Amino acid sequence: MKKNILNKTIIAGLFTALIFTVSCKDSFVEVSPEYSIDSENYFNSEDDYYMALIASYDLLQPSYANVIVGEIASNNTLCGGESPTDVIGWQQIDDMIHTPTNSNLLDIWNWMFAGVQRTNYFMEFSEKTEFDGRDVMIGEVRFLRAYYYFELIKWFGPVPLKVDERFKLGDETSIPRSPVEDVYAQIEADLIFAASVLPTTPAEMGRATKGSAQALLGKAYLYQEKFTESANVLDQLILEGTYSLATNFNDMFEEIGENGPESVFEVQYTDLEGAGFGCLQCSEGNVAVGFSGVRGYTGPDFTPGFSFNVPVQEAVDAFEPGDLRKGVTILDIVAWSDTMGATFTTGNEHTGFFNRKYIPRKRSPEAQNDLNLTNPNNYRAIRYADVLLMAAEANNRGGLNDAKAQDYLNLVRARAFGNNDHNVTVSGAALTDAIYHERRVELMGEGHHFFDLVRTGRAADNIEGFVAGKNELFPIPLEEINYSAGNWQQNPNY
Repeated sequence: MKKNILNKTIIAGLFTALIFTVSCKDSFVEVSPEYSIDSENYFNSEDDYYMALIASYDLLQPSYANVIVGEIASNNTLCGGESPTDVIGWQQIDDMIHTPTNSNLLDIWNWMFAGVQRTNYFMEFSEKTEFDGRDVMIGEVRFLRAYYYFELIKWFGPVPLKVDERFKLGDETSIPRSPVEDVYAQIEADLIFAASVLPTTPAEMGRATKGSAQALLGKAYLYQEKFTESANVLDQLILEGTYSLATNFNDMFEEIGENGPESVFEVQYTDLEGAGFGCLQCSEGNVAVGFSGVRGYTGPDFTPGFSFNVPVQEAVDAFEPGDLRKGVTILDIVAWSDTMGATFTTGNEHTGFFNRKYIPRKRSPEAQNDLNLTNPNNYRAIRYADVLLMAAEANNRGGLNDAKAQDYLNLVRARAFGNNDHNVTVSGAALTDAIYHERRVELMGEGHHFFDLVRTGRAADNIEGFVAGKNELFPIPLEEINYSAGNWQQNPNY
């Protein structure tokens, strides 16, 4: 059993139920408190703050949806599933025909704002009780708030911004959608503070560190094309030497590879709590993994799933000959079946390929009998390879240092090929293209590619059905627009 802070989310569930209950139908601020916690009866001890901290981490777990939907939205995969109407919201996103009534986008909106709400609740009473280590907890909470807001701005653009106090009923009609630069300014402030107080090594596995904050800050700068700022913070993180590339890419996405030297920030999951289709966000496991599994599978190493998120041939062909990452990233089910004697059935949009990084493995005997909805596969939210490639991009696109960009890029490529024979020597625009290519193949299956295409202006040329001026953002859920009573305007062209 994994020993880390998020094993305690079962206990924290009691606390979070007391804060508020968020269901699939809840709106931006529509909460149903089962019991009132206020400054008079909570936040009176270090244990109270610790439980609130765990509750703030807990909303990372339903961010599995951000990963699988982000991948489906890109040109890496097709939606798949049992039929063209299986999880219709995902199918629509795959085809770029989603609308403001898409329930799966509403889930992402709700769950990320629930994360913001919990972090703001902690911050509302952050100064009430003094104890040793309080600043570190505040740093973690501010990192998490930045994480949730960063996800929201990636998906929806301008969003309501509130800091250090909870959203309440009525805010939706009075608080505007803040400009992206204002939200980014808060993200930057939170992460700069977090990096100043967080330790290099976490007290418990799964907790945010100085490096987590630095990496996310560098990413936030990169998304804004603040290349100098991004390069400065990422170069410093690399120079500090806290992280390194895992020597064996084959182990990267297995249990043995979790929380390893390459893990800058990792969402922790377990298979010891069951889940159901009525409340997927209640799972303590990585639900995206079961959805990405091979339909009707019997055989070694893996267990069956629902055949969503299936890689396309063009994505498979993006790997160069000799790239050792291909076999770790892509499961060719026909070749595997022929070699290992496995059997399987096929579903909608079957391509013959599956996302091997996040596919259900054989689980422990204690795992819940839950249709494989609870999987212990941690999500590697920020890897050191990503840091190197972001630093390479910032140095190159910012016109700062192409030689340094080449060095960072070639560290990733040397691991990928097992030698230095594939080093990149080009500069300028050709180096930019090489970095883009490397980000795609290195991070394939991890939910980043759609947003990489959007932020670099390449989405319309690469994603079928993508409409420039529209699909860079996803629509604000219609019920949120309606609740705002005209306060919030819909994203363009929806």
